[in-house]
Amino acid sequence: MTRYIVRRLLLAIPVLIGVSIVVFWMIRAIPGDPARVLAGEGAPLEVVERIREQYGLNEPLHVQYMVFLKHLLQGDLGRSIRSRRPVTEEVAARLGPTLELAAGSMVVAIVIGVSTGILSAVRPNSWIDAASTFIALVGISMPVFWLGLMLMYFFSYELGWFPTAGRGTWRHLVLPSLTLGLSTAAIIARMTRSSMLEVLRQDYVRTARAKGLHEWAVVLKHAFRNALIPIVTVTGLQMGSLLGGAVMTESVFAWPGIGRLMVDSIIARDYPVVQGAVLVVAVGFILINLLVDVLYAYINPTIRYD
Repeated sequence: MTRYIVRRLLLAIPVLIGVSIVVFWMIRAIPGDPARVLAGEGAPLEVVERIREQYGLNEPLHVQYMVFLKHLLQGDLGRSIRSRRPVTEEVAARLGPTLELAAGSMVVAIVIGVSTGILSAVRPNSWIDAASTFIALVGISMPVFWLGLMLMYFFSYELGWFPTAGRGTWRHLVLPSLTLGLSTAAIIARMTRSSMLEVLRQDYVRTARAKGLHEWAVVLKHAFRNALIPIVTVTGLQMGSLLGGAVMTESVFAWPGIGRLMVDSIIARDYPVVQGAVLVVAVGFILINLLVDVLYAYINPTIRYD
């Protein structure tokens, strides 16, 4: 297992280099000049040229990338063009809120998604299954910004239970977590239902029932554990997506996360911050995928990576 983890981490190095190349060229393909944005529309041309020279923007693109890669290998993501702070500080300040929102959303998604998926599989073609399917379809199709606004109107404006925006106490986390978690719960619920239906048809489940075990003991102890691998897979993918920052949710609730930082930096043509934030998100994806692979071996002891 240790050898497998080390090998996966080594293979992540070329992946991150590839991500850095793609992001480096794509952000520079967007029309706009960061020096002009920083100097202002009415600034003289000499001031703009001085800013370009200060940040190395007048160098050829391949030279700029080699400088960026050299600093990256030294653990330096550069400085923000907009705030002139180190990019590591900019991203670190937003990483905590993003992890907090992602964790809250995943708790909502797992609790609602797994429970409704199991109930649908145990009672297929019943009103519970039909209601779960309808709710899941609505959850997947519903625009996140609309759901956020509706939750804000009902729970904040009408009932006054939770704050409308910002980050502070646990109350600020509830509505953004529900907004993100409900759409993710719909995906997990459908996967849980499909996986559980397949497992419940297996011979060993019928044998467990024939022995006289309680139905929920059969479902949770025998069936659910063997249905976990696809559920863990889709949950890991959704967690990785949440680490990228839910831009619409963060915008609606004024949540200071990485997604909002990336959008603001793209608008301001703040190249170093965009590159640093995307690399941090890519590392999060890689680590989550690695964690999911490791969990496979604990869920199913027959899986070996050696």
